[in-house]
Amino acid sequence: MGERGERREERGERREERGERREERGEGMGEREERLFETKVGRCRGVDRVFASTVFGAMCLIWAYRVRNIPTVGSSGRLAWLSVMLSEFAFGLYWIITQSVRWRISFQIPFKHNLLQRYDEENLPAVDIFVCTADPILEPPCMVINTVLSAMAYNYPPNKLSVYLSDDGGSELTFYALLRASIFSKHWLPFCRRFNVEPMSPEAFFASQINSTTTEYAQQCLFIKKLYEEMKSEIESSVGKGKVPENVRSEHRGFKEWNGKTTKQDHQAIVEMIMDGRDRNAIDEDGLQLPTLVYLAREKRPNYPHHFKAGAINALIRVSSEISNAPFILNLDCDMYPNNANTIQETLCFFLDKTKGHDIAYVQFPQSFSNITKNDHYANSYLVINKFELAGISGYGVSLFCGTGCFHRRESLLGAYLRGYKAKWEIKPKINDNRSIDELNQALKSLVTCTYEEGTQWGKEMGLVYGISVEDIATGLAISCRGWKSIYYNPERKAFLGIAPTTLDVACLQHKRWSQGMFQVFFSKYCPFIYGHGKINLGVQMGYCNYLFWAPMSLPTLCYVIVLPICLLHGIPLFPQLSSIWLLPFAYAFLSTYGYSFCEYLSCGSTAKGWWNLQRIKLIHRTTSYFFGFIDTMTKQLGLSQTNFLITDKVATEDIQKRYEQEIFHFGGFSIMLTILATVALLNLFGLIGGIKRTLMDLKFNSSHLMVQISLSLLVVMINLPVYEALFIRSDKGSIPSSIMIKSIILASLACCLAPFIY
Repeated sequence: MGERGERREERGERREERGERREERGEGMGEREERLFETKVGRCRGVDRVFASTVFGAMCLIWAYRVRNIPTVGSSGRLAWLSVMLSEFAFGLYWIITQSVRWRISFQIPFKHNLLQRYDEENLPAVDIFVCTADPILEPPCMVINTVLSAMAYNYPPNKLSVYLSDDGGSELTFYALLRASIFSKHWLPFCRRFNVEPMSPEAFFASQINSTTTEYAQQCLFIKKLYEEMKSEIESSVGKGKVPENVRSEHRGFKEWNGKTTKQDHQAIVEMIMDGRDRNAIDEDGLQLPTLVYLAREKRPNYPHHFKAGAINALIRVSSEISNAPFILNLDCDMYPNNANTIQETLCFFLDKTKGHDIAYVQFPQSFSNITKNDHYANSYLVINKFELAGISGYGVSLFCGTGCFHRRESLLGAYLRGYKAKWEIKPKINDNRSIDELNQALKSLVTCTYEEGTQWGKEMGLVYGISVEDIATGLAISCRGWKSIYYNPERKAFLGIAPTTLDVACLQHKRWSQGMFQVFFSKYCPFIYGHGKINLGVQMGYCNYLFWAPMSLPTLCYVIVLPICLLHGIPLFPQLSSIWLLPFAYAFLSTYGYSFCEYLSCGSTAKGWWNLQRIKLIHRTTSYFFGFIDTMTKQLGLSQTNFLITDKVATEDIQKRYEQEIFHFGGFSIMLTILATVALLNLFGLIGGIKRTLMDLKFNSSHLMVQISLSLLVVMINLPVYEALFIRSDKGSIPSSIMIKSIILASLACCLAPFIY
């Protein structure tokens, strides 16, 4: 935005702080009652900035030491020194980038009571909810309908809610499950309404209830649970058989869309309005209106690109525009069920605020999970990211669009620019009362054909962008560059809960996809430093790169964990002696950054062991997932591969689930990632043993040049203890296969033997 823009932001920031101080003194209360939300700036920012300055000073001294002490040409270890020096330059520059998300942390507080005083139910805007699924095997229909039922059960006028399910798998099993859920909703929604049920997902709710028959509530609970179990059993039975019961198929016209030629990648457009908001007979057992419920499977043909999830969302935008046309859209993954009945009202506080609301394009919630273990051994909770990093980017008036748990203003998704924009949330639904449901369904199919988007701006200026596997990140950046602002909101009660990976290979696959897609953004036209130049703050550009650089940061990490143990094994020093003053900046930079990270993590309410697990998973991802994400991105840039999208498996067997709950690592599989992981672990073990042996033989323990390297290799070995256990001790299905163990031993041994010929 330039220096003047940054100065304006700083002045605005100071004004906000002064306003907060006035509020604390009791001033400006009338103005506060008018507002629907406020922004509070994080505390201790001055202390954090001073601390960051000291770490930066230490890094500069480290860089100076490296440059000053480069071995002469022909000296032993020169190549190793240069590679470590470049790695430390990369670590330092990346650390500087990460500070952008801690420089201006802010938190949003909605005033729901002000909203309810200002708007009654009739005047509240309509909301469309999009739920996406793509595979009935990896994403079981029972899980999908729990998300749908949760969305239908929001504490919001049902005539203002429309729920759309996009089934990219085009599965009649998913359609059947949705039909059964629509019948069950006539009992479930009144039950939620009567007893203020939370969570609104039947599966999650009944899992936490204790059976009892002493109260009316308990009796109702048992009755609804029985209905749910019957529905679940019928759906799972059909999924197990791979077909819908014949008696059900003949009862509903929608099943005529499926025939023997219908496959996941080759099927016609299917649009079925299961519950029509216009139909006065679409009521629950209390006689109240039910939300509109629509099933959509866009046309997919082998010879036409379908653009993965981005294409599904864009199809939903077009279809919903012809049915409900709500001004606000909630986007959900099928495994991310709503957990707070009042989330819509809280979110509308941001959109409908008279002062700032018209600037806001979307409100992003954090991704949280219901199955996190006590010490989070796969580091799935993203505590620091959710509490600090995303809130830090929000301090610049921008939030990352994370793909799920996000409320959008429809106009912003349709390519509207902020300049000259006026809020029009009173838009009337576009349902044509003169058309029957069959006529409407047929008309809507034309909007989701393979050829509809040809020659249009869909995937460019309209809807989610195409060509990048993390379409959400690029779309959020594009919207911000059009002049819109966005909000990151992390409420005390989690708004949405999903299912975290329960095996290491699935977690690595997920992070590989994320790191690959985000690095693709950096090479695309949506690179924050190019596309966002002059449009968004430099801090926002750096904030995006905090995640866009996950993949390339694998290279300096691999260099460190490979070069250091090899040099240690061969007695080549890469760090100052213990008695040297130059050791101080190394020690301070290392201990202070990890100490800060430790305190930051504990402040999120987790455990010390959880922080240690986070360090382990960071190392694993950087040496495996992010490395292969980097390779895949580079091969795509060279035209050697195409963008692909892999669905994360949401199904866990009983033995996998048991190991997960016991916090035992499940490696499994014969992935090349496991080979690299095991090789790095063994290489550091060999280096540590060799370094200790060399130090003891030299009898120079107190002044050895190798002590820092020994300490670092010991740290890597301790981090990899579960890997050694899976290699040599465990024999269950979650251990590392013996074939990978043999290959890893051979590769680590070759690296140790051949290293002297390279460095």
